[in-house]
Amino acid sequence: MSHVAEELASQPECWNRAADLAASRAELLPAKGERVAFVGCGTSLYMSQAAAALREGAGHGESDAFAASEFPDGRAYDRVVALTRSGTTTEVLELLGRLRGKTRTTAVTADPATPVMTAADDVLVLDFADERSVVQTRFATSAFTLLRAHAGLHSDAVVDDARDALAEPLPEWLTDCKQFTFLGRGWTVGLASEAALKVRETSSSWAESYPAMEYRHGPISVTTRGTATWMIGDAPGGLADEVHSTGGMWVAGGLDPLAELVRAQRLAVAVAEARGLDPDRPRHLTRSVILTGA
Repeated sequence: MSHVAEELASQPECWNRAADLAASRAELLPAKGERVAFVGCGTSLYMSQAAAALREGAGHGESDAFAASEFPDGRAYDRVVALTRSGTTTEVLELLGRLRGKTRTTAVTADPATPVMTAADDVLVLDFADERSVVQTRFATSAFTLLRAHAGLHSDAVVDDARDALAEPLPEWLTDCKQFTFLGRGWTVGLASEAALKVRETSSSWAESYPAMEYRHGPISVTTRGTATWMIGDAPGGLADEVHSTGGMWVAGGLDPLAELVRAQRLAVAVAEARGLDPDRPRHLTRSVILTGA
């Protein structure tokens, strides 16, 4: 079994631990009413987008998300939350340095022996969710669960759905598809982006993502026989029928959206293996991006 397959299978237990950590270290996370920016790179950016939309949608305060390299320095926030599995990502560390003494910062990381421990004002370590694999699975979803639980929006039912996502077979036809489109609405738009990234990284497949209502405005034109459109969360009315009319395949997201992401992670590994690729060795990628002369 690949490292990534083994790690993604451990997510229900990791989510339980992340929820417990959210309860015990609540003072290090955004207070209700704070104006917050979430930042990250790659997978952490997409989980930041989901977390920001979830928090603001729940009425906990204005929340934005940015790639760490694109953070608007002139904008005022009460707190910036940085997601960084490795704790060494160049853009994240540079941003935390610029914010030192100006804006309160919290970092969520997996490795306590890295520079982020002193770069941020507050740090939450999810070492139980660290990974050997290059592509992120359990750290990303555990960090999101930490933030979701802190907002009071996590439950045992979410973990049960994750177990179902790991146990239920994927549709047999799915790994034969040549193109994958993931759709989301509200906070699940970030999850859809992460699902597409997982499939691209792990299996070198054509995978893309859109807000579900935007999918009709152009992207549906490339949907055809041999393609799959996967909804993360509740679909807009009539969209499944529109996809079927193109000849494309529709995957309904019947589980909790975070559990649907677990299913997409499994798909990424399955497609990689079907194509004779090693999911632990994605092309051109490393566990952490450390830039010189950035």
